[in-house]
This record gives sequence, structure tokens and C-alpha cells, in this order.
Amino acid sequence: MIENEAKIKVIGVGGGGGNAVSFMASEKIKNIEFIAVNTDIQALTKNRAPIKFTIGEKITKGLGVGGDPEKGKAAAQESAEDIAQMVCDADMIFITAGMGGGTGTGAAPEVARIAREKNKDILIVGVVTKPFAYEGKAKMEVAEAGIEEMKKYTDSMIVVPNSKISECFPPEASIDDAFAGPNNVLKYAIKGITDVIYVPGEMNVDFQDIKSIMKNSGNALIGIGRKSGEQRHIKAVEEALRSPLLENSNIEDATGLIVHMSAEKSDFKLLEFEETAGYVRKAISNDNVKIKFGRVYLDTKEEEKDGIFAVTVIATGFSSLPFSSVHSRPIRTGILRKPEPAAVSYNSYRNKNLRKPRILD
Repeated sequence: MIENEAKIKVIGVGGGGGNAVSFMASEKIKNIEFIAVNTDIQALTKNRAPIKFTIGEKITKGLGVGGDPEKGKAAAQESAEDIAQMVCDADMIFITAGMGGGTGTGAAPEVARIAREKNKDILIVGVVTKPFAYEGKAKMEVAEAGIEEMKKYTDSMIVVPNSKISECFPPEASIDDAFAGPNNVLKYAIKGITDVIYVPGEMNVDFQDIKSIMKNSGNALIGIGRKSGEQRHIKAVEEALRSPLLENSNIEDATGLIVHMSAEKSDFKLLEFEETAGYVRKAISNDNVKIKFGRVYLDTKEEEKDGIFAVTVIATGFSSLPFSSVHSRPIRTGILRKPEPAAVSYNSYRNKNLRKPRILD
């Protein structure tokens, strides 16, 4: 990390959030500190995040919370001082969780609250998923209550319904692809913001620019487009702006947009950037919408190659989210791959109350 750059942490809380940070850590995303937070020590031992943090050991005895959000909340409260130390030096934190369970739903809002109380100026972004419809009304209600609680302490909340991720895949998609989809979408949401800050692209966009769009911005949505071939950039931005993940929202209701474009350096044309930016500008007739464009050159080792042009749109400032059915053209499939196993070390913050997770045989 370059000196004086913003310090960004991604904190995965509970099973779903832990899976997301494990996935991202295995992708070797640079400049970001990944932290897995859970009550379940056994789950942490399998996580690829370089930093693993156990909460609520007195309450849970190192086990899960049995789907009880109140127990998850109590676990975070038990470890409040250590959580505060974990986030105190960050300029921005992403808190990711799968809503509807126990630890994610109960502890993630508490992590946000503790961070906000510790540092009023920190930029806090929640990136969470909602359950599939088939998981039942009760679980959905638990998830929605957790999301509403988390909104009290975050600057922006990106809510991704799992059912909408399913709409991004054609009927022939494999079960593995479909169930890995949430991790991939959460990765794109976070990279779509952090790459604009960190990855060289000759664009004058920095952390303060991103902060101006996301600070106190409320509800946010993400759109993703990935295309190759002729007119790939136009097809990608079209796909991003009408992605099922945008929940049938009017993009002009947003107060801010972060538009992240990426392709291999040797294959990224100036005309593609200009035409993509122009397409977004033309789609937004509201002159008051703040828009920041980021152009990122991909490392040739990354998965996004073979002529892919990717556009990620983060739209912020929605007063409410229309969780309704939408029928849109599906996002390109085949973008998921199984992460390679990565060696991890069990790090901890310097605090006598923090312990390395026990390694279970």
C-alpha cells in the first residue's frame, strides 16, 4: 500500500460474510485487509482470510449461535473493545454478511455501530445478501430487520437479494455457479469501489472522491456487465445499467454513481472509455447526479481476460429499494471459478484479550 493512501478493510461477519472474504482473499485482491469474524472457531479454521477474529467466546464457547440474531448481537457486544481496536485505524470499512442467519444478522450491525462510535469520520459500507425466496418468510423477515438495523450505522448499504443473482444465470447454469454467485457479486461490488482508488488507470479519482459520493448516501445498488467481441464496451454498459441486481430502479433516482471500467491494458482503447462514459452521461438526464469514472487496467494474471470488457456501476442515494420482480437480460455466465487454495496465517491484533482461533483436528 502506498503511504498516505486510505486504509481499507473488508470484514466478513458470520458464515455468509466469512465465505465472501475467504473467496476474495483467495483471489489475492491487493491493498485491502480481509478479516473474518465469527463465533464459530471451526468455521474460522477453514477460512482463507489472513486475519481471523473470534467473538463472543464466553457466550458461545466457540460454537455457532444456532441462527439466533440476539445471540449473535450479544457475541459482538462481548467483544466490543476488541472490535473497536480492529477498526480504529481504518479510513473505510466494508462489512459483508449474509442476512437471515444468526451471527451475520445480529453481529454485523453491532460491528457497524462499534466502528461508528469509535470513529465518526470512518466511511462504513454494508454489502449484504438477502435470502432466497424458498428459504421462507420467517428468514426473510429476520434478514430485513437486520438490514434496517445496520442502516442506522452505515453510510451506504448495498443489498443484493440472492434471488436476483439467480436471474443473472441461464437455466443451464450449474448449481455450483449459482451458489457461488453471491460471493462473486460481493467481490465485484467491493472491487468496483476500491479499484478506482488503488489500481493505476490514469484517472484522477481518489478516496475523497469516493467518500463524497458514498458518505451518508443510504441505499445503494450494483449493476454488472461483462462482454467481449465487437462493441463490447457498449454491450457491457448496457448490461450493467439494466442488470437484475439494480432491482428495476430508475437510475436517475440515484444521487451518485461510481462507474468502474476494466480491461487488459494492451486491449483498453481510449475510444471505449469515452463512449462508455458518454453512454452513462446520456442515460442520466439529471445533472445533479455526481458521477465518478474509474478506468482500471487488469493484471494479466486475473480472470478477467480473453478480451473481456467489464463495467461495474455502483448507484447510491436511493431513498428506498424496490424489491420487486424484474425480467432483464442475463449477465454473461462463466465468470466464476473455484478459488485456488491459499496458505493463510493466523494473525491477531495486539491485545491480551485476543486469541488465535483453536485449530481443530
